[in-house]
Amino acid sequence: MNEYVSPETKFRTSQLEDNDGPGHNPTANRTMGEVIAARFSRRGFLKGSLAVSAIAATVSPIALITADNARAASGSVFSFDEVEAGIDDKHHVAAGYDADILLRWGDPIFADAPEFDPANQTPEAQAKQFGYNNDYVGYIPLDGSSEHGLLVVNHEYTNEHLMFPGIVTISEGEIKVSDADQKRVDIEMAAHGGSIVEIRKEGGKWQVVKDGELNRRITATTEMQLSGPVAGHDRVKTNADATGTKVFGTINNCAGGVTPWGTYILAEENFHGYFAGELPADHPEAANYERVGVPDGTYQWANFYDRFDVSKEPNEPNRFGWIVEVDVQDPNSVPKKRTALGRFKHEGAESIVAPDGRVVFYLGDDERFDYVYKFVTAGKFNPDDRAANMDLLDEGTLYVAKFADDGSFEWLPLVHGQGPLTAENGFASQADILIETRRAGDLLEATKMDRPEDIQPNGANGKVYVLLTNNTKRKAEQVDAANPRFESAFGHIIELAEDGGDFAATKGKWEILLKCGDPSVAEVGASFSTATTANGWFGMPDNCAVDSAGRLWVSTDGNGPKATGRTDGLWAVDTEGEARATSKLFFRVPIGAEMCGPLFTPDDQTAFVAVQHPADGGEDWEGFGRPSYYEDLSTRWPDFKDDMPVRPSVVAITKQGGGKIGV
Repeated sequence: MNEYVSPETKFRTSQLEDNDGPGHNPTANRTMGEVIAARFSRRGFLKGSLAVSAIAATVSPIALITADNARAASGSVFSFDEVEAGIDDKHHVAAGYDADILLRWGDPIFADAPEFDPANQTPEAQAKQFGYNNDYVGYIPLDGSSEHGLLVVNHEYTNEHLMFPGIVTISEGEIKVSDADQKRVDIEMAAHGGSIVEIRKEGGKWQVVKDGELNRRITATTEMQLSGPVAGHDRVKTNADATGTKVFGTINNCAGGVTPWGTYILAEENFHGYFAGELPADHPEAANYERVGVPDGTYQWANFYDRFDVSKEPNEPNRFGWIVEVDVQDPNSVPKKRTALGRFKHEGAESIVAPDGRVVFYLGDDERFDYVYKFVTAGKFNPDDRAANMDLLDEGTLYVAKFADDGSFEWLPLVHGQGPLTAENGFASQADILIETRRAGDLLEATKMDRPEDIQPNGANGKVYVLLTNNTKRKAEQVDAANPRFESAFGHIIELAEDGGDFAATKGKWEILLKCGDPSVAEVGASFSTATTANGWFGMPDNCAVDSAGRLWVSTDGNGPKATGRTDGLWAVDTEGEARATSKLFFRVPIGAEMCGPLFTPDDQTAFVAVQHPADGGEDWEGFGRPSYYEDLSTRWPDFKDDMPVRPSVVAITKQGGGKIGV
């Protein structure tokens, strides 16, 4: 058989082993690490051994720990017995809770859908079944209910070596996957996108409503419309679409969102991997594509579909990397790619209504040394007229963040004609700025971040949480006592406070909520409260949720045998009062999996979490110790049947006997 390096091998090499993405930012803009270092140096932090000696001479370490423990224990808003951190082939949830499998890859979501048959998969069957690698999870109540609603789930990418039998050989201890045929590619395309599924809670347990009239699959072939300033622009016209308004499919949908008016958001992240071919060095799009890493050739879709070959359709990549909005109340609606929110590797689009009624969306660009954005609608949200809100995302202002040493930050508008965003710099219109959002941020000297992922506004306390997963490329010369982590492997969480408590403000203050990693290792420089137990710390924050009480929950991507000695999971993190920066482990995933979601029903009585790519690894786990693939898996979660492969799944967590989660 012919062999190639599989998509999951390339993606996981760049994002799990390296944990920071490939990196395509060529600028000398300041990094967030440099800003953090300068800020806390200016605030007079003691350095090196002098600081240790000064603290030890004043207060004993035992006294400090005892006092901190007492404060945190008395002030925490979370009440549950935390899970023990570790690694095995199962999932684990806090005592007193049930974690039930709700939806698995391949589960039928329509009344006429076939049952999952992993040995005889077809594109037609997959298009009627729950997709692969569930990431973002959202809940849209039906009739205002916390026990009956639509679950909306993104499907980020596919792992062929875990999905398909008979395609793997092991060479020198590494997985090699055979070349794909068109049927396999078509199954992969049908496994991408999103799922909209009606669910209902009956007898305390959630069930899928297979005959739900609103159930729907969004895939890599679903017809979509380009809307907003880029629609119809010459740079998005192709041989198949001379109008520049019709696109087929959405890909690599990582985190997402649900709008205040009840539509579903899919964020297109690592779209570069789906494109192959070559462009001449002097092609008008060559520099644009280099900035986003196109073409990459991870997937083999271009072998069968010309639109993924840049030498044949040079404008097609400009039609991906957007925010996609779906009207879930109409299963026949055409999803819209909302170009006003910019084109980059989107991680999430969480939103909140500002005091004046405009709606604010926070957007991360998940690559090392790229930027944090927000979009503020021009129009105002009307809670009494859903139809009036349906095109709010076509008009507004996109901003990029710049952080200062003094703890302030500014949102810089990405508006044509302002500052360097002019024709002299290659931006003939607002459409050009939105197609090349990264380059526009470069010219505005935005702050280079450590892989911005989920960004979550908190309406209860007026803060915004920015999750920075890691950046192992930070250099040693960027380090000082207050920011001691060059090659930062474990990430940060930054807390923003917009001026006047107004999410639409253009200025504000920032603080570090957490520097992540093992606090028992001094060199790591983690900043968890000392009340955080050996089970409670984590690395690589990725997604997060704020429940209706305003409490922060953080999920992770990248923990494992080599990185932290524990699997990924869901942690409850105190953000206020004496317990601030105290973290507790609530749920953990099986070997090889990433923890995605999370999402709470409005009454906080259910937490939905997504377990992505379980069994994607096992070489470094003493419980397995070899490559994991379809025929020889490090876990067969969640079915644990010899004839069933591992299956990414959504889990519904409820409290035994009922009640709110974490209380």
